[in-house]
Amino acid sequence: MFRNQYDSDNVTWSPQGRLHQIEYAMEAVKQGSCSVGVKSKTHVVIATLKRSSSELGSHQEKIFKIDEHIGIAISGLCADARVLCKYMRGECMSHNYTFDTPYPVERLVVAVADKSQVHTQRYGSRPYGVGFLVAGYDTSAHLFETCPSGNYFDYKAQAIGARAQSSKTYLERHFESFQNLPLDELIHHALMALKESLQTSSKEGGPAEGLTPQNCALGIVGQDTPFHIVNDDALCPYLARIAQATTPTEGH
Repeated sequence: MFRNQYDSDNVTWSPQGRLHQIEYAMEAVKQGSCSVGVKSKTHVVIATLKRSSSELGSHQEKIFKIDEHIGIAISGLCADARVLCKYMRGECMSHNYTFDTPYPVERLVVAVADKSQVHTQRYGSRPYGVGFLVAGYDTSAHLFETCPSGNYFDYKAQAIGARAQSSKTYLERHFESFQNLPLDELIHHALMALKESLQTSSKEGGPAEGLTPQNCALGIVGQDTPFHIVNDDALCPYLARIAQATTPTEGH
């Protein structure tokens, strides 16, 4: 990615038919920390890596609760995510107040995608530099991805962010079994996929990066299960199982 004469605004097409600012926004999502989502018949689990700006600072939260039946995991610019998160919460509250029913998950995703698309065609604004994995349950379990371009996709399992291809490879190997899995197994697969995105060794030759209660979090929603976030000490039993599962194959 580099500057050229066609990327000064978001409404100028290049001779190749490209909108460079949208591509830059998509690149911002790819540079963000990895987020993983998996879905069964009854539950959806999202897992994220949290980054810290320094050893003196806290880790940046990447999972947000939207409503009792919807939550999101983000990759990209957290500031843009907060703006869209506030919009989604407002839409849910307005729908609840008017109709006294939860906002249908797909309709909310379409509303966010439409809002994102507007910023790809109006001069003077820029695309949102954030991608969402939207987990929700209304009449069934849903897992959607939204993009800065205004596109959205329905998935059985998905990973976005930095080194997400490694997580996708794991998901592609196992997703056919997700449909009938119990919740604990679904969480295990989500964390295993997230672990695949980690660096196997640091550039300085130090110890390999690993999942800890401080640098990851889970969001869970499903049938008779309101959306809730699992982090810190509550993650320890799941991470202990991950450590046990990977110890015999360490070094492969």
